[in-house]
Amino acid sequence: MTTQSNGKKRGAVLKQIREQHKDDVERTRALLKEQQAIRRQICQALRDGPKIVPEVAQATGLPAHQVLWHLTAMKKYDLVEEVGMCEEYYLYQRTEEAMQ
Repeated sequence: MTTQSNGKKRGAVLKQIREQHKDDVERTRALLKEQQAIRRQICQALRDGPKIVPEVAQATGLPAHQVLWHLTAMKKYDLVEEVGMCEEYYLYQRTEEAMQ
């Protein structure tokens, strides 16, 4: 078989797979879009300075457990950092790289 015929077969198989998983791809895109919107809200809340999870939750209108989940993920990717404590809560702020 030639490389061109292999490429056509591979292209046909990929097209078939995309069709079979179209709903999954759309759900995943919608979830990603929602998560990005939530993270933008959290970053907006942190523009005024460091905040604890309940303050971010109040500013965004999101449940505290959801805010904590996103802050933890954002911390993993160096978008936010812990900068101290306020009672039993960590203070979170955007990192310098995230502000640029």
